[in-house]
Amino acid sequence: MTGPRVVCVGNVVRDEVFHVDVLPAAGVKTDVLHYDGRFGGPAATAAVAIAHLGGRASFWGRVGTDPAGEAIAQALSRHGVDREGLATVPGARTIRSIVIVDGSGERSIAVDRTGLPVTAGAVPDSLPQDTAIALVDTRWPAGALAALALANNRNLPTVLDADGGSAADMERLVSRADHVIFSAQGAHDYVGPGSPEDQLKRMAGLRARAIAITCGGVGSIWMIGGKIVRLPAFAVEVHDTTGCGDVFHGAYALAVAEGREIVWAARFASAAAARKAENGAGWEGMPDRSAVIELMSKERLP
Repeated sequence: MTGPRVVCVGNVVRDEVFHVDVLPAAGVKTDVLHYDGRFGGPAATAAVAIAHLGGRASFWGRVGTDPAGEAIAQALSRHGVDREGLATVPGARTIRSIVIVDGSGERSIAVDRTGLPVTAGAVPDSLPQDTAIALVDTRWPAGALAALALANNRNLPTVLDADGGSAADMERLVSRADHVIFSAQGAHDYVGPGSPEDQLKRMAGLRARAIAITCGGVGSIWMIGGKIVRLPAFAVEVHDTTGCGDVFHGAYALAVAEGREIVWAARFASAAAARKAENGAGWEGMPDRSAVIELMSKERLP
């Protein structure tokens, strides 16, 4: 890899994925059409995406002393991700999730974090010398805050995947990041209900250069330089939306590290997420850069 290095800090997960015709309602038994055992987690999936898109990715996170943890370490290496910052927490169990995916590619997820306390583990003492940007998620707040401090001390740009966690942790993380990308639920948790435009206007006082709310297949809405910019999603045949938001964050961070303008970076991220939705297949379905650029070329950028 010859691209810039992105250090991704946060959670990695062992996913148990069940494909069904329709997401089940309460009290209803549903037949499984297909099963996958694979890996996920916001920062880890972002790191794998970056490696496939031509960047150099380092992942800092935690696994337990179990077969899933060892399998994750091997998978990260296989996908070209540096895992020197991956810590094995003694006596802990790697985070696991149940993912149910329906025929349209929509999914429902239940995550078990009880075996790996959020306070367990630590990040390295320093970022690699060639780090260009740090990307953190909110699921391991102690690690994210430590990494943001390291990046801020070196005046490196930072990206926050703002989805989940306590209000206090979210406030601390948001105040330290240069680019903040909320999920729809994350924006609701942070500023309360309202349209994405109204929610972004309530965030106008944040220090971030760019603030966004991702809205799945609808696209994303941004506040850049005090102006609202709406970017539609790319139209593709969706097979599985699992991990698409994580790919979005990784692609965006890589583009910013390359010195791209924010709108270009956002469109690159959207195209990468769309290709991932089209491919499905977890980490094995990561798009390469040529496929993403080809999709971008089909639509004129705003």
